[in-house]
Amino acid sequence: MSIASMTGFSRSHGAYGVWSYAWELKSVNAKGLDLRLRLPPGFDAVEVKARRVVSERLARGACSAALSATRASAAGALRINRPALETLLQAIESIPLNANLRSASLDGLLALRGVVEFVEPEEEETQRAELESQILLCLQEALDALVLSRRAEGGALSIVLSKRLDRLEELARQADASPSRQPEAVRARLAQQLSAILDSSSGLDSQWLHREAALLVVKSDIREEIDRLHAHLASARALLAAGGPMGRRLDFLAQELAREANTLCAKVNDASLTAIGLEMKFEIEQWREQVQNIE
Repeated sequence: MSIASMTGFSRSHGAYGVWSYAWELKSVNAKGLDLRLRLPPGFDAVEVKARRVVSERLARGACSAALSATRASAAGALRINRPALETLLQAIESIPLNANLRSASLDGLLALRGVVEFVEPEEEETQRAELESQILLCLQEALDALVLSRRAEGGALSIVLSKRLDRLEELARQADASPSRQPEAVRARLAQQLSAILDSSSGLDSQWLHREAALLVVKSDIREEIDRLHAHLASARALLAAGGPMGRRLDFLAQELAREANTLCAKVNDASLTAIGLEMKFEIEQWREQVQNIE
């Protein structure tokens, strides 16, 4: 399975009988699946089925689905509103005529609003059911296109995320291989610090000071942080390779990576390791921003 972005757009149209219709789908980032449907009057029966269709295809994203439907104008018929016409005739009879006022003509009365009505033919239940079925098929086509659009962007994001993981793995290796972590460097740095403390404070117990210094060295070791960084990076690669909806799990891994990088920066007392830890934090934040787009 490939990974998918939550951003996409698609449009599909069709026709059945006297109707022409079109679906327009848009989706952007969201924590869950937030579906908003817009349907024209008279198509409320489509909403429940449309929601189910979309929910089966999309796992996350704020998705808006708009249906437009147009009926051919020639499909209806004209009908004279006889009650309205009779009311007009009765009103005219009560008006006295003179040289300046002539009686109303039939064509003049028919031109008045409400006297002639446009009546749309009634649809049979089977025709209406088939129309709704065709509209849902059109929605499936639009969803197919939307899913392809989201997967295309997801493929591009996958490349970007993999490169970020490569860089984080390289930084973890640099931190692990840093000369400042070698036993000789640690001993030399510790001896220098102890010597400076003893020279400035002659009253301190040298044995107690050596024990405390040894404990500080143990606490400042970043072996566990590096091991966990590698484990989280391996998990992220496995998720990207597996495909499918994974945005929430990748976001969780991003939080865990950031936690290890923060701990590493807090523990080390070497400028080069601090620089590596800060670059890790930058890369992780950039990686997490991209993860927010993943379904």
